[in-house]
Amino acid sequence: MSEANNNKTVQQKLSELSELVTWFQSPAFALEEAVTKFKAAETLAEEIEKDLTKLKNDIKVVKKRFDTEE
Repeated sequence: MSEANNNKTVQQKLSELSELVTWFQSPAFALEEAVTKFKAAETLAEEIEKDLTKLKNDIKVVKKRFDTEE
């Protein structure tokens, strides 16, 4: 995971991924750039998935704390 992407929020990463996906459907699409942009999109998607998994686990921990306090 790149250091620059480590400091971005999930929302920022999703926005960046959306821009990359939109590029593939736009007139600006260039085959020469496609592999590089695809790899960037793939990396972002993996980072987003990891971030969401961590958030899900954090939510489970908080929920468990509240459940035991009742």
